[in-house]
Amino acid sequence: MTPVEEIIAARDELTLEQLIPLLQEIQEREGFVSQAAMGSVAEALEMPVSRVYGVATFYNQFRFAPLGAHVIELCRGTACHVKQSLALAQHLNRRLKLRDDGNSADGRFTVITVACLGACSIAPVIRLDGEFYGHLTAEKLDTLLDGVETQEAEAEGERAA
Repeated sequence: MTPVEEIIAARDELTLEQLIPLLQEIQEREGFVSQAAMGSVAEALEMPVSRVYGVATFYNQFRFAPLGAHVIELCRGTACHVKQSLALAQHLNRRLKLRDDGNSADGRFTVITVACLGACSIAPVIRLDGEFYGHLTAEKLDTLLDGVETQEAEAEGERAA
């Protein structure tokens, strides 16, 4: 039995009202909501997959691809917008070769655009792996990403030794 099947089977009764809680639990366990999971939920709730997909895509809490090893939350709030966070978003897109799902081509990075990180005094700001970095420029962002890549290479070297 797959984890998604286990989640569905654990419910005493399946009703339409359980659609969002089911999707939330699947994402919590799997890290994202796959097309296969949406199909299983649709079948269990006896509804079209398109309706499950419509609900899941309406709410920005749901992800449809696994997160990369490094998560970058890019603030696009008012203060960050005024301080050119769009230029940072465009730079990240080019540097990391982001796909439509926000993941880098190599799957190592995920970029999530957020409405506000609540750190307006250091705008423009990102949160990388839970740490805040502010007063960013494309150059500072490159230095930060270069540091992440260096740490990864060093960790890989230690594992190989």
